[in-house]
Amino acid sequence: MTHLRKRMLEELQRRNYSESTTRCYIRIVREFAKHFNTSPDKLGPEQIRQYQAHLFQSKKLAPGTVQQHAAALRFFFLKTLGRHFLSQHIPLPKFRRRLPIVLSREEVTRLIDAARNLYHRTLLMTLYSTAMRRAELCCLKVRDIDSQRMMIRIQQGKGGRDREVPLSPKLLETLRVYWRWMKPQTYLFPGTVNGWRADVPISANAVWLACRQAAQAAGITKPLSPHTLRHSCATHLLEAGADLRTIQFLLGHSKLEHTLVYLHLSQKHLQSVPNPLDGLEISSLDQVQRSRRLQKK
Repeated sequence: MTHLRKRMLEELQRRNYSESTTRCYIRIVREFAKHFNTSPDKLGPEQIRQYQAHLFQSKKLAPGTVQQHAAALRFFFLKTLGRHFLSQHIPLPKFRRRLPIVLSREEVTRLIDAARNLYHRTLLMTLYSTAMRRAELCCLKVRDIDSQRMMIRIQQGKGGRDREVPLSPKLLETLRVYWRWMKPQTYLFPGTVNGWRADVPISANAVWLACRQAAQAAGITKPLSPHTLRHSCATHLLEAGADLRTIQFLLGHSKLEHTLVYLHLSQKHLQSVPNPLDGLEISSLDQVQRSRRLQKK
């Protein structure tokens, strides 16, 4: 490990950044230096400008991904090297916030029923029932399932926060069948090593693949990822009468504003508001001419 990388790692650790963010930031700075084949501390505003343009134009990265690169470069130059004057040269690109894709209850049913095997079926049910993130599911352990209290403990979620979510009786029934078959030791969903099942966390890519395979088998054409089940669960909870504060806690959102997006996705809440057009006393359609030509007076 180079002196610069060690220094950046220490700065990340003393600020208590998560392991995934730490790995991501270090990788981004390494790729930045590799692009110019120069130590990153020798690079400046012009190289930063060229690299951000390269990420958009050549690599065709999404604005959100480029924003992550900008955050990593900001951390390196501002926090690690102390070059605060460079902050204006590392802009955070704007990006459009799109409404997330949500499955209907019928589509979720089809998705779960189309799972490849018991392993994938249990995985999909857990994602939907708990609305946990993909990284949280990968690290979920057998001991986190508390069947006595009917709760699931999610440890060190986003931002390093722990939380508990209710354990569905239907999910518990499936988990018991799954446990007797899989016999997981530490991790509830063990991954593989060299193609063999091992007591290691499942990879994030394997979780994504399980969702995509089930979606294809179920004939669901909507863009679908593990996060789609999280959005779907939150929306269905809101439509079932759960309040936003409860949903915020279940999802592990640090701010309520992050949860408000589900108001835009809930058919029940959107359709409960009367449309202003319906309140107008407009003339009958029988009085409206069909021709587009102007009538002669």
